[in-house]
Amino acid sequence: MYGVCGCCGALRPRYKRLVDNIFPEDPEDGLVKTNMEKLTFYALSAPEKLDRIGAYLSERLIRDVGRHRYGYVCIAMEALDQLLMACHCQSINLFVESFLKMVAKLLESEKPNLQILGTNSFVKFANIEEDTPSYHRSYDFFVSRFSEMCHCSHDDLEIKTKIRMSGIKGLQGVVRKTVNDELQANIWDPQHMDKIVPSLLFNLQHVEEAESRSPSPLQAPEKEKENPAELAERCLRELLGRAAFGNIKNAIKPVLIHLDNHSLWEPKVFAIRCFKIIMYSIQQLLSHLDANSRSAATVRAGIVEVLSEAAVIAATGSVGPTVLEMFNTLLRQLRLSIDYALTGSYDGAISLGTKIIKEHEERMFQEAVIKTIGSFASTLPTYQRSEVILFIMSKVPLPSLHHPMETGRTGENRNRLTQIMLLKSLLQVSTGFQCNNMMSALPSNFLDRLLSTALMEDAEIRLFVLEILISFIDRHGNRHKFSTISTLSDISVLKLKVDKCSRQDTVFMKKHSQQLYRHIYLTCKEETNIQKHYEALYGLLALISIELANEEVVVDLIRLVLAVQDVAQVNEENLPVYNRCALYALGAAYLNLISQLTTVPAFCQHIHEVIETRKKEAPYMLPEDVFVERPRLSQNLDGVVIEFLFRQSKISEVLGGSGYNSDRLCLPYIPQLTDEDRLSKRKSIGETISLQVEVESRNSPEKEERVPAEEITYETLKKAIVDSVAVEEQERERRRQVVEKFQKAPFEEIAAHCGARASLLQSKLNQIFEITIRPPPSPSGTITAAYGQPQNHSIPVYEMKFPDLCVY
Repeated sequence: MYGVCGCCGALRPRYKRLVDNIFPEDPEDGLVKTNMEKLTFYALSAPEKLDRIGAYLSERLIRDVGRHRYGYVCIAMEALDQLLMACHCQSINLFVESFLKMVAKLLESEKPNLQILGTNSFVKFANIEEDTPSYHRSYDFFVSRFSEMCHCSHDDLEIKTKIRMSGIKGLQGVVRKTVNDELQANIWDPQHMDKIVPSLLFNLQHVEEAESRSPSPLQAPEKEKENPAELAERCLRELLGRAAFGNIKNAIKPVLIHLDNHSLWEPKVFAIRCFKIIMYSIQQLLSHLDANSRSAATVRAGIVEVLSEAAVIAATGSVGPTVLEMFNTLLRQLRLSIDYALTGSYDGAISLGTKIIKEHEERMFQEAVIKTIGSFASTLPTYQRSEVILFIMSKVPLPSLHHPMETGRTGENRNRLTQIMLLKSLLQVSTGFQCNNMMSALPSNFLDRLLSTALMEDAEIRLFVLEILISFIDRHGNRHKFSTISTLSDISVLKLKVDKCSRQDTVFMKKHSQQLYRHIYLTCKEETNIQKHYEALYGLLALISIELANEEVVVDLIRLVLAVQDVAQVNEENLPVYNRCALYALGAAYLNLISQLTTVPAFCQHIHEVIETRKKEAPYMLPEDVFVERPRLSQNLDGVVIEFLFRQSKISEVLGGSGYNSDRLCLPYIPQLTDEDRLSKRKSIGETISLQVEVESRNSPEKEERVPAEEITYETLKKAIVDSVAVEEQERERRRQVVEKFQKAPFEEIAAHCGARASLLQSKLNQIFEITIRPPPSPSGTITAAYGQPQNHSIPVYEMKFPDLCVY
């Protein structure tokens, strides 16, 4: 029967006759359009015949491919495409199976044109939205074949480019067809992503290398039209854009593996390009950095720099991990790098076969981490940057009970390097930090820890602390205007931006000003200071005067600088000549600045007169001669005459006439002593004695008895607030006198004083013991002693007479 139907065309099924009629006798004539329209109408009228039409077309195409009749192959694919575009019905699923079978047959061919033809048909099919789901369709073959085409290495460059672009388009079609269909095979499975993502990255990387060869101008326009790299980048962006939160890991992991396998972290150019495309990859890259914590420093530096470039983009939008998690990972890597540099190996001990670490490579990695921290922090809002600042500061090892330091030479080196690296990171984060409220910018817990590092012996650490404080206080960009220390006759050339001190700043200075002054004063007394330290101190004093100063702060700053002048003059610390000259010069530069800011003529005149006198007779006390490459110093500073010095009495007189607190100006500045002095391990014997004497004096029995507490009223509180400053200054003056007495008095006098105090204490203790161990009073009553005062008569217990009720 089938043989008869084959011989007699009239007896063949109608769909076969319609399919045969679309093929011309000469394949070069192309598809017979009128017959194609009849076939399309028939398919639309009888959709149940679609599967048979597809099967018959597939049979003809396979036969034509085997006979190398490629013209008819093209006609068959064109007919299939038109039927696909026209027929959207429930029966299309059966037709699609025949269509995909024919596409697979073309892709298996060794002919590039047939591969490209099959890919184009598949892309058209991928853009069709089907009405009904498919439960049994598989795209595994197409993923593998398109990925293989992306790695084509044909000898002909043009053919190679076309096949690679076809492979990329095919992968893009597979993703579009399957990504939103829950009934399809999961395209996000690792078995698919491990083929798709490396294929796209291969084309990105390969074309970058080709572009570096600089093609000729005649070839450039053609290459711009056919560029696999651009197509691969669009496909990768689309792939990642369609990824849900749970699928992004499977898409990014092949990227990291590809970069590892091809050693692409060290040049880092391609890696940066990849992660600029991957906008939601911060979490995976951080995890990859932890996984490579024992890799070479150059590899880790490449990963960190890639993270730096990607983080700037991602921070402006959505970031996968929390902010602190990212900084925690970077700080952990920084600490590990310090350990590697100190031990010289990744295992903590050098043995046979251990990889030796190069210190300069670890230093390069540390700088890359610090740069990344700064880059990422610069894009964060103010409230998040404040959290990051507190977080970094909490990691700095400090010599306190809550933050024990490591002991030993290696431990000290590790502590020092960790402190320096974390303070560098903190400086990067604080640069450009803008906060209108200083109470929020410098909270107490942060400021206490930061200033405690200013008491350390390491000069580099102290310099970082000063620069960090300057970064926080400078809110109007005046910092660079004080980079050099000078005595300008007219500071208007600096064009300073000065605003009135706000109420919040006033509250901040009331709370923390004495703490700041104390650390500035103690930093000035360090003999390891160099020019950078004095420049930072000058900038800090100037910025406090501009950003945070009211009349009370101005007065305290002037007192502080005059106390620094006394340090250079008295020289109890045995400072070198350069340090003493630098302190004189620092005081001259600051008083010159503050006098012009206060605009008090008599004050300006006094400062100007002293500066002019120094220019003529003592230029070594001015910044123009001290803070230069070759300082011009005096070998004898012991005979400094009073005309060279700024006099506290004169300044208090001229400023008192302009409304400033002259009583406060007359009091010399004395820094408060706190527990930080014990932690700094740089306390003098006099300071030690003063602490003991202060405790004794507070508990001394010679003090007058306390007056009964008066009733607290509004007037009482007002009086307490007004008089608190004066009482505080009197207390400091009393402590200063005690310290001076113990430092300068003869030993016999100090011993006699301590002995008298000890005997007085012993007598008081005897009285207390007598009261506590005295037997209870006699039940018989009291007797009257001399002077008519009743006195309890002590009777031994065994002689007491108890009532009968007490006897058993």
